[in-house]
Amino acid sequence: MKTITTVADLQTEISKLKAKGKTVGLAPTMGALHQGHMVLMQSSSDENDITVCSVFVNPTQFNEKKDLDKYPRTLVADEKLLKKNGVDIVFAPTTEEVYPKKLKTELNLDYQGLDKEMEGEFRPGHFEGVAQVVKRLLDIVTPDALYMGQKDFQQFTLVHFMMNHFDLPTRMRVIPIVREESGLAMSSRNVRLTPENKANAVEISKVLKYVKRNKYKKSCKELQDYAMARLAKMPEFRPEYFTIADANTLRSISNCKDSNYVVACTAVWAGEVRLIDNMVLRKPRGLKIFV
Repeated sequence: MKTITTVADLQTEISKLKAKGKTVGLAPTMGALHQGHMVLMQSSSDENDITVCSVFVNPTQFNEKKDLDKYPRTLVADEKLLKKNGVDIVFAPTTEEVYPKKLKTELNLDYQGLDKEMEGEFRPGHFEGVAQVVKRLLDIVTPDALYMGQKDFQQFTLVHFMMNHFDLPTRMRVIPIVREESGLAMSSRNVRLTPENKANAVEISKVLKYVKRNKYKKSCKELQDYAMARLAKMPEFRPEYFTIADANTLRSISNCKDSNYVVACTAVWAGEVRLIDNMVLRKPRGLKIFV
C-alpha cells in the first residue's frame, strides 16, 4: 500500500496502472475510519484491480469552523486499518492540493431541491461542499467506480445527481449501512457519545424498523409524528427531523404506496453528538447503484 499526498504523484501512478489495463475504485473519506468504511474498501477491492481511499477533511462542507477544527484526524491509525482491508493507495492531500488557488472548483449547480430537504434545512451549503470535493476527487483519480455509504443517503443521492449532470463515466456503488450488534449505525461520531447516550442511540434503529413494519398500516404523517415523539422521550435526545420521502426527489410523501422507492431519514442530537440514520422502506427491483 502506498500513501500519496500530491495530485501530480497520484495521477502519475494512476496513469501507469491504467496503461496496464487496471480498473480503479475510489472510496472518498474524511478519515477517522471504522469497520463500516472497511466494507466500502472490501467492495471496491472485490470489483476492481486497484482501490484508492482518499483521506481528506474537506473544509467546504462544514458550516461551523469549530466543527472542522474538532473533526478527528487519525491518519496513522487509518493507514493501518486500510492496509489490512485491501486498499492499494491512500490519497492524503493537503487543502492546497485539492483546492489550488488558481483552479475554480465551485460547481454552483441547481440540485432541483435535493439540497434543500432534510439535512439542507439544518446545514445550508453543506451539500455544495460535498459535491465540490467529490467532483474534484473524481477529476483527480478518474476511477471506474465510486463507493459511498448508504448512511449519508441525501449525500450520495446528490452526488449521483452531480455525476449525471456532468455525464461522468464513473459508476456509483452504494454500500448498505453497517450496524453495530445493537443496531446502531456505525459512525466516526459514535466514539464521542457518552456510554449512556450510545446505549440510548439504539432507539433510532428501533424506530426505523417500526416505521418499516408499519409503512402500509399508517400514513406517513402518523409514522413521522410517532417517531419524533418516541425519540424525543429519550434522555438528552433532540430529534431534528424524521422524514419519509420519495428517495429520488427526497420530498416528503403522504403514503408509502405513492412511490416505488421510499426512504425514512432522521437526524437526532444525542447530547452533544448529532447522529443521522435512514432505512429504505421500498426499493425498485434492479436498482443498479446499490451493491
